[in-house]
Amino acid sequence: MSATRQPIDGGRWHFQHGPMDLILRAEGEGLAVAAAHEAAWQRFVPLLDELVAELPALRQPVTALARPAGVVARRMWDASAAFAPRFITPMAAVAGAVAQELAACYQRPGIRRAWVNNGGDIACHLAPGTSARVGLYSDLSRFDPADAGALRTDGQFDVHAEQPVRGVATSGWRGRSFSLGIADSVTVLAATAAGADAAATVIANAVDVAHPGIHRLPASQCKDGSDLGDTPVTVDVPALPPQAVARALDAGERCARAVQGAGHAWAAILVCQGQWRLVQPLSSAPGDATQPALGSVFA
Repeated sequence: MSATRQPIDGGRWHFQHGPMDLILRAEGEGLAVAAAHEAAWQRFVPLLDELVAELPALRQPVTALARPAGVVARRMWDASAAFAPRFITPMAAVAGAVAQELAACYQRPGIRRAWVNNGGDIACHLAPGTSARVGLYSDLSRFDPADAGALRTDGQFDVHAEQPVRGVATSGWRGRSFSLGIADSVTVLAATAAGADAAATVIANAVDVAHPGIHRLPASQCKDGSDLGDTPVTVDVPALPPQAVARALDAGERCARAVQGAGHAWAAILVCQGQWRLVQPLSSAPGDATQPALGSVFA
C-alpha cells in the first residue's frame, strides 16, 4: 500500500497511508502555499515506513526505552516521557507527532496560517496576528456517518497566534485509540500537537470511577500487537448515576490541573455523559481561553 493524496473541497488536501489519515489546509501566497503542500507531501511519503521500522520499540513503556533515533519517534518519546513514571508508551503521541511533523512544512514566509488534522489531533502554524477556530465534538456515540447534513459541533474556540498553543488533541474511550478511563472526550490545548496528544491520553485515563457496569478487556484481546499489552482497557460504559460521573470527572480534573501545573497543557475540556469540566489557562492574555471564545464551547 502506497501513500495517496488528493485535493478536496475548501482548498484542502487529503493525505492517506495505512493508518495515517490527514486533512491539511493552508492560507497565504499562492506559490508559498503550493510549495508548502508539496514539501508536506514529500515528508509524508516515507513517514509510515520510518515509524514501522521503530515500532517494536515505540510499543514499549517509555521507562524501559532509550530515546529513539528517528525524528518523529523522538518527538513521540519526549512527549510521553514527560508523564513517567505513569505507564505510557510513545504511541500515546503518535497522531499528534505526525501532524506536528507535517505542520512544520508550512512554517515559511508567505504562509499566514495552516493546520494539519490527523484524526482529530491537530497541529497548526499561525503567523503573528492570525487565529484558527477549532470545533469541539464531545461524544462520538452521537456521530452517524450516514447523516448527510452538516456536522454540528458542541461548540468552538479560537486559538490565537499570541497564545502558547500550537497543538490540540482529543482522547477518550470511544476514540481510535484505547483508553483506561471512561471519558467521552478529553480535549487538550498545548504548546505542541505531540504534547497535547500525550496529555489528552493521560487525563482521559484518569477520568474513572469504580462501577460494576463498566466493561474492560485486556488490550491484547481487542487488538493484536497493542502497545498496551494485557492492560485492561475500556470497551463499554453504561449510563452511570450522575454522582458517579461527577466523581470520575473530579478525578480527571485533578489530573488535568497537575498536568497543567507541570507545564504540559495550557487548557483542557473533559466531557463524560453530559457533564463536563473546563480547566482554564493559569494566566490571562488577549483572546485566551478565559475569554468567551473558549468559554462558549459549553454555553
